[in-house]
Formats: sequence, structure tokens, C-alpha cells
Amino acid sequence: VQLVESGGGLVQPGGSLRLSCAASGRTFSTGMMGWFRQAPGKEREFVAALKWSGGSTYYADSVKGRFTISRDNAKNTVYLQLNSLKLEDPAHYYCADRAYSASAYSSHYNYPYWGQGTQVTVSS
Repeated sequence: VQLVESGGGLVQPGGSLRLSCAASGRTFSTGMMGWFRQAPGKEREFVAALKWSGGSTYYADSVKGRFTISRDNAKNTVYLQLNSLKLEDPAHYYCADRAYSASAYSSHYNYPYWGQGTQVTVSS
């Protein structure tokens, strides 16, 4: 499985970005795609996840109502729309994939495939 993120950048507080994760290497009809982020000196943390089958979505409390995860099945691409960005949101954002849905979606240990990440910077 290969995952390629894009869409990061520098925005002002309150601004928006859309991150993309293009996936290849398996049939994306089962399992989950997750977005995680990691800031310098901090643990990698869960942001959002989406089930490939059915499209159920899950969010960390810190981003609920501001971030939206979605998918384009035809393109095997998952998006993360980041709105109302705050000064605590900057991090390297990673997408991650797994072929099953059973175990905890918010643990990064449960995702075997990772992209290289894309940097999100929020600054005035």
C-alpha cells in the first residue's frame, strides 16, 4: 500500500486547508483510513478516521466541528478539510491505512501503512 499526502501549507488562524491522501496498492473496499498529526516533541495523535465501506466517520474531540474527513472512491483518495484552524493545530499530518475495521481506530499502532506526511503551519 502506498499513501501520498498533499495540501499542507501556511495559513492564518481561522483559515482553511484541504489535505489529500492518494492511496494505491490494494482494493479499498474494506478497512479504514485515518489522519493523525504530530507536533515537535509531542506524541502522534488521532485526528479523524473513515471506513472505506459505508463511509462512517470518527473525529477527535479537539477537531470535531472544524475538520471533515471524506473520500472519493473512484480516485481512492481521502480528504481532510481543515477549517477554523487554531494556533494549536500546526503539526505534520499523516494519513494511515489498514485493511480491517475491528480494533480501535484512534490508535496509530493499529495502522500498518503510512504516508510521508504533509506540514500544516498556522501563524499570524
